[in-house]
Amino acid sequence: MKFTELKNDISDGAKSIYLLEGDDAYFRMKGEEMIKSAFLQMPELNFSSFDGESLKGAQISALTSALESFPFMSEKRIIKVSGFYPTETEYETHLKKIFENFPASSILIIVNAETKKGVDLKRKHAVTYVDCNRADEETVAKWAYLTLKRAGITCSVDVCAMIAGYCLCNMSRVALEVEKLIDYKISGELTREEVEALVYKDADYRIYEMTNAVARRDYVRYCAVQSELVQKSGDEAAVLSGLFSYFKNSLTMLSASGNDAEVAKLLKMKEYGVKKGREQARAIGEENLKKFVAYVYSAVSDIKTGRTSPKNALQNVNNYLFFYGTRK
Repeated sequence: MKFTELKNDISDGAKSIYLLEGDDAYFRMKGEEMIKSAFLQMPELNFSSFDGESLKGAQISALTSALESFPFMSEKRIIKVSGFYPTETEYETHLKKIFENFPASSILIIVNAETKKGVDLKRKHAVTYVDCNRADEETVAKWAYLTLKRAGITCSVDVCAMIAGYCLCNMSRVALEVEKLIDYKISGELTREEVEALVYKDADYRIYEMTNAVARRDYVRYCAVQSELVQKSGDEAAVLSGLFSYFKNSLTMLSASGNDAEVAKLLKMKEYGVKKGREQARAIGEENLKKFVAYVYSAVSDIKTGRTSPKNALQNVNNYLFFYGTRK
């Protein structure tokens, strides 16, 4: 199930094993909090946690022993294990028996930031899988909209989508920015201008904004975003490196076969980022991307060999992207 479905699922009663797995730390943290809030009493006596790295081979018996212990004056005992990636052999030897005959008085929460090689826990008996991967823009914008609404602040869906975009749909970032906006606004309608001024824009988002301006042929916007990036970092070479990486990844996304999820795994990116990147790459065009990658790479090389300064190299790249590189 998706993280957004967990609240309703909890209302139907406790499950034996929850696997909270995904790259969004906010979802993993909130998922654990929701389960503990619903079913845990006297945590000082009925809650234990383990580091999955320490549970190898026979050491897994410490976990199974904790699960078999009865709660103290409560219906449930909750055991949490973080970063737990047992092998198939470890599962068959140490976990299968308790997973298939799970103690009714215990709940196991497994919190994994990523999927690693080993047994596929989400397919095992009694495991309830909660997808804690980064959500898409629509889901994040909806969360921001509802959170602001509960705080007495009205906000359009488009403005909420701006918040999601500026934070690259990272819920930990979104939650902090929405909290900041609530403290600032208190009540009333949150405007686009206020979000633009108050929400910190991820550096990767700024690079995305720049390349998006290239696709739209918006030189004024491109220069404005670039000026802010250079001012904050004081490093034109870092901006060039960001441009090179983005154009290179965009070209790969455009030319690679497979769906967004498969390409995201190949590039070690988020699926949402690949989806947006492919949209932008199509707007720029494959032939232009090939020329951009070659030219920006050459500019970065010239800086490293001392042939030009970072400032001049960046200015040359700007001219190429808008006035020379896209000529047929």
